[in-house]
Amino acid sequence: MPSSAPPDLVVIAALAGAHGVRGEAKIKPFGDAGAACSYGPFLDASGQVILTPVKAKPGPSGVLIVTVREGLTREQLMAMKGALLHVPRAALPAPDEDEFYHADLIGLEARDEDGAPIGNVRAVQDFGAGDVLEIAGPGGVIYAAFTREAVPEVSVKEGWLRVRLPDVLDAGDQDQAGGEG
Repeated sequence: MPSSAPPDLVVIAALAGAHGVRGEAKIKPFGDAGAACSYGPFLDASGQVILTPVKAKPGPSGVLIVTVREGLTREQLMAMKGALLHVPRAALPAPDEDEFYHADLIGLEARDEDGAPIGNVRAVQDFGAGDVLEIAGPGGVIYAAFTREAVPEVSVKEGWLRVRLPDVLDAGDQDQAGGEG
């Protein structure tokens, strides 16, 4: 019996809304904007085709203006705003050494410098200054810049990454550092 599980999918963009009145879509790519529409149709999380790009051009603020085969109206596209757009992993090029797809980082166990678990990567955020790992653990959520200095080791195959946690000052340390108290 064939498996009904969806194919191994990677989110590469989000539908940002409609452009104009002729059924063009605004797509916010999460990686190489020039390649976002070259991997085939965009799928939903279950693997069903939701948009098939026919042509794309750069738009304002990093979005792509995409003509889609489905002939959707402006209203239909606006109703889909925010939808995550997936492609099969097999359609994507293998990442270079020291490059990772966000989907490969999410779920990895985060370990401190001594190898002790501190939580799991819940999301990869970009607030404008580069990628930041959102790590959920027993003590709450912490954020770590996704740089070689802050995350010196990543083992996707083994399911973990090592994080250098910043030193945390307590009230006593602030007094010694010249803080008021």
